[in-house]
Amino acid sequence: QVQLVESGGGLVQAGGSLRLSCAASLSISRFNSMGWYRQAPGKQREMVASLTSGGSTNYADSVKGRFTISSDTAKNTVYLQMNSLKPEDTAVYYCNGHRPYRLSDDWGQGTQVTVSS
Repeated sequence: QVQLVESGGGLVQAGGSLRLSCAASLSISRFNSMGWYRQAPGKQREMVASLTSGGSTNYADSVKGRFTISSDTAKNTVYLQMNSLKPEDTAVYYCNGHRPYRLSDDWGQGTQVTVSS
């Protein structure tokens, strides 16, 4: 059973920064892609940022220029650096991993990010 463990969430004022971490229980090179999703109360889960094994990144329009996804293969960890945070960024953030030949993705348990105005 693969585990993805998020950390780094918390309460921050608007304009502030947080860095989320996602530690994987296996080498992240085993994933085709990894990413971050978020779900705000009453809303559907949405993709925030993704990173392929080839190094390509993709961001939701709402976070472009403010969030950066990166990885450290030696630590089997994926990061999400979040700058210039806005109250609308408030959500539970989930780490996601897609491995080849799997019917479903791997998910972390989520970490709460709350941005106060």
